[in-house]
Amino acid sequence: MKACFSGEVTLDASSAPEKFSLSSQGNGSATGFATGGADVTLLQIGDVTVLSYTAKAKIGGKLDKLGSRLIQRTARKLAAIFFKSFSVVVLEEPLQ
Repeated sequence: MKACFSGEVTLDASSAPEKFSLSSQGNGSATGFATGGADVTLLQIGDVTVLSYTAKAKIGGKLDKLGSRLIQRTARKLAAIFFKSFSVVVLEEPLQ
Protein backbone atom coordinates (compact mmCIF):
# COMPACT_ATOMS: atom_id res chain seq x y z
CA MET A 1 0.00 0.00 0.00
CA LYS A 2 1.37 3.38 -0.99
CA ALA A 3 0.20 6.33 1.09
CA CYS A 4 0.64 10.08 0.92
CA PHE A 5 -0.33 12.17 3.94
CA SER A 6 -0.82 15.83 4.60
CA GLY A 7 -0.77 17.05 8.16
CA GLU A 8 0.84 19.16 10.80
CA VAL A 9 3.07 18.89 13.85
CA THR A 10 2.55 21.06 16.92
CA LEU A 11 5.06 21.81 19.69
CA ASP A 12 3.76 22.50 23.20
CA ALA A 13 6.57 24.13 25.16
CA SER A 14 4.38 25.43 28.01
CA SER A 15 6.39 23.38 30.56
CA ALA A 16 9.78 24.14 29.02
CA PRO A 17 12.63 23.73 29.62
CA GLU A 18 11.96 20.55 31.65
CA LYS A 19 9.18 19.10 29.49
CA PHE A 20 7.63 19.53 26.08
CA SER A 21 5.25 17.66 23.82
CA LEU A 22 5.05 17.12 20.08
CA SER A 23 1.71 16.17 18.56
CA SER A 24 0.88 15.38 14.97
CA GLN A 25 -2.06 14.53 12.80
CA GLY A 26 -2.32 13.56 9.19
CA ASN A 27 -4.87 12.45 6.64
CA GLY A 28 -4.27 10.23 3.67
CA SER A 29 -7.69 10.63 2.06
CA ALA A 30 -8.74 7.07 1.15
CA THR A 31 -5.78 5.57 3.00
CA GLY A 32 -6.90 6.65 6.45
CA PHE A 33 -5.58 8.88 9.17
CA ALA A 34 -2.81 8.94 11.73
CA THR A 35 -2.33 10.90 14.92
CA GLY A 36 0.54 10.70 17.32
CA GLY A 37 3.06 12.47 19.39
CA ALA A 38 5.86 12.34 21.89
CA ASP A 39 6.21 13.60 25.44
CA VAL A 40 9.80 14.61 26.15
CA THR A 41 11.36 15.18 29.57
CA LEU A 42 14.78 16.70 30.25
CA LEU A 43 16.37 15.94 33.64
CA GLN A 44 19.58 17.61 34.80
CA ILE A 45 21.84 15.22 36.75
CA GLY A 46 25.08 16.99 37.61
CA ASP A 47 26.72 18.03 34.35
CA VAL A 48 24.58 15.66 32.28
CA THR A 49 21.12 16.22 30.84
CA VAL A 50 19.08 13.04 30.43
CA LEU A 51 16.42 13.09 27.71
CA SER A 52 13.57 10.58 28.00
CA TYR A 53 10.48 10.29 25.86
CA THR A 54 7.35 8.29 25.25
CA ALA A 55 5.89 8.10 21.76
CA LYS A 56 2.38 7.16 20.76
CA ALA A 57 0.43 6.70 17.54
CA LYS A 58 -3.16 6.01 16.55
CA ILE A 59 -4.33 5.03 13.09
CA GLY A 60 -7.63 4.48 11.33
CA GLY A 61 -9.03 3.54 7.95
CA LYS A 62 -7.19 1.19 5.60
CA LEU A 63 -3.98 1.68 7.58
CA ASP A 64 -5.63 0.05 10.57
CA LYS A 65 -6.20 -3.09 8.52
CA LEU A 66 -2.43 -3.45 8.06
CA GLY A 67 -2.17 -4.00 11.76
CA SER A 68 -1.78 -1.39 14.43
CA ARG A 69 1.07 -3.36 16.03
CA LEU A 70 3.15 -2.94 12.87
CA ILE A 71 2.39 0.78 12.77
CA GLN A 72 3.17 1.20 16.49
CA ARG A 73 6.48 -0.63 16.06
CA THR A 74 7.36 1.57 13.08
CA ALA A 75 6.46 4.74 15.03
CA ARG A 76 8.73 3.69 17.92
CA LYS A 77 11.55 2.87 15.50
CA LEU A 78 11.26 6.26 13.77
CA ALA A 79 11.19 8.06 17.15
CA ALA A 80 14.36 6.22 18.20
CA ILE A 81 16.08 7.17 14.92
CA PHE A 82 15.04 10.81 15.39
CA PHE A 83 16.38 11.05 18.95
CA LYS A 84 19.62 9.26 18.06
CA SER A 85 20.16 11.76 15.22
CA PHE A 86 19.24 14.56 17.62
CA SER A 87 21.94 13.40 20.04
CA VAL A 88 24.53 13.44 17.26
CA VAL A 89 23.71 17.09 16.54
CA VAL A 90 23.61 18.14 20.19
CA LEU A 91 26.60 16.13 21.41
CA GLU A 92 28.48 16.13 18.12
CA GLU A 93 28.99 12.40 18.70
CA PRO A 94 26.69 9.38 18.45
CA LEU A 95 25.14 7.68 21.47
CA GLN A 96 26.25 4.12 22.15
